[in-house]
Order: sequence, then structure tokens, then C-alpha cells
Amino acid sequence: MIGYVTLGTNNLEKAQRFYEQLLSEIGARRLLEIPDARGYTMYGRSGREPMLAITRPADGNPASVGNGTMVALPMTSREQVDRFHVQALELGASDEGAPGVRGPEKMGFYGAYFRDPDGNKLCAFHITRS
Repeated sequence: MIGYVTLGTNNLEKAQRFYEQLLSEIGARRLLEIPDARGYTMYGRSGREPMLAITRPADGNPASVGNGTMVALPMTSREQVDRFHVQALELGASDEGAPGVRGPEKMGFYGAYFRDPDGNKLCAFHITRS
């Protein structure tokens, strides 16, 4: 249902380095970059799966984070959630919640939360119950 999510950045080069390295953990790569003042850059495994994009804001104002806004990225296992969270922190993200079960264990939601270098909140998650 979701095609892509776009996050604003104030430092495109730093954001590109962060997402290049982090998203490679889940098999994503840079799919598109528009060489203009905004530097719109899109990452994914293919154009047929949900993607993540970063860009300088179109209105020229500084990028800012949304209160209550978060991007959640599905992982294949709890172990991958753990690795992804560690890698995000090593790449300069800030911790917003260590990996662990959220809610009742029987619901099967396991997640880890962090903020990218621009302050955008992300979650790596795995659900074992369908």
C-alpha cells in the first residue's frame, strides 16, 4: 500500500552516507538520485517494493521532524532488528528505545527505535504473529 516515505535532511551528504550503510543491512541500495539543489535520493530493493527517500525540503526552509511521525522498517527476524539497531547507533543515530518486545509477548511485536542524524524517528521491527 505504501510506495515510499520521504524524510527531510539538512545535511544531504551525511544522510546519504548514513542510509547507504544502514539500509544495505536489509538489501536496499540507492535507486535514484536527482542532481538538483534538493538532492532527492531514493533507497530500496526495487521500485516495486516500498522505498525510503531523503531530500532537502522543497521550500528551502530547514528540515524538521514531525512530532508523532515515524518510519517503521520490517526485518526478517528479531536478530536482524538487534543488528540493525546497533548499526544505526554506530552510524550516528541516537537511541529511542532498545530492541525488545512491545506489548504482550503473545502479540509478537519486537522493535527497536532510533533517530537518524537529522532527528527523524525510525523503528526496526519484526512481528512473529500473523
